[in-house]
Amino acid sequence: WQRTKPDVEGDTHCGWIFVDADRGDDEPYKNSEGLGGPFPTRYPNTEPEPFYGAKTVRELYERAGDVDGKYTVPILWDKEKQTIVSNESSEIIQMLNSEFNEFAKHPELDLNPSHLHEQMADVDFLIYNNLNNGVYRCGFAQTQSAYDTAITDLTRAFDRVEAILSQQRYIAGDIFTLSDIRLFVTLIRFDEVYMVYFKTNTRCVANSPVLLNYVREIYQMPGVADTIHMEQIKLHYYASHPKLNQWSIMPRGPDFEAKLQRPHNRDQTLSGTAEMDDKASKTLEGWSQMLVG
Repeated sequence: WQRTKPDVEGDTHCGWIFVDADRGDDEPYKNSEGLGGPFPTRYPNTEPEPFYGAKTVRELYERAGDVDGKYTVPILWDKEKQTIVSNESSEIIQMLNSEFNEFAKHPELDLNPSHLHEQMADVDFLIYNNLNNGVYRCGFAQTQSAYDTAITDLTRAFDRVEAILSQQRYIAGDIFTLSDIRLFVTLIRFDEVYMVYFKTNTRCVANSPVLLNYVREIYQMPGVADTIHMEQIKLHYYASHPKLNQWSIMPRGPDFEAKLQRPHNRDQTLSGTAEMDDKASKTLEGWSQMLVG
């Protein structure tokens, strides 16, 4: 996470950069303010940008004619038209679910089943506003009242998904869906990053047997663990915002990923459950009223 045009006076934009050993990008980095580190230029299995030799994500946006200044990831790139198809994660996961089946190893897999669209829409609203985005609302709040509102919303949402998952296997029902992916990517980062960095310490995944086992089950699905690189996740967050962490010190953390490698017991904990307990029922009822309101 560096200045994207360090040689242009007055251009202070910082963002993702691609390193390339063939280009001589071997010098360890400090953060964008020249403090902290040194940080490695790359990790095993990370690759330089493969098509144009771009050094920054910003270069890809500018190649696509977008110079507005908000150069975000993820990006779904069209190699033939040499442009960005989408930079919105909720759109991209739906496209990857159904638009590339002719190239897919498992084209029969559908994580967006039509009979669960209503349930998915309800939980997606909760997950995005109060968990996916909720952690950022907490972390970047600039007033105490803004933080208090955000952390209250996040805590309630955490409790709600915990209640739901205490009664059913996955967040939208009994099968794994895109909604579970939306939830998983926040929960996997929660204890190592958000609790500390974004001050979301009213709750903890490791302290919730329900959510810990839920995250364990997804983490242990074939291929998922290969996409999780916790040191890279942590380094990105802790070294990207000098205003929050001037020297980019990365906390050692509880080794949350090691906890995910232990067996889960979702089958046992859900067997025989026919009705929600009073706490879960009241939580769901309250949230349903808030969503309708």
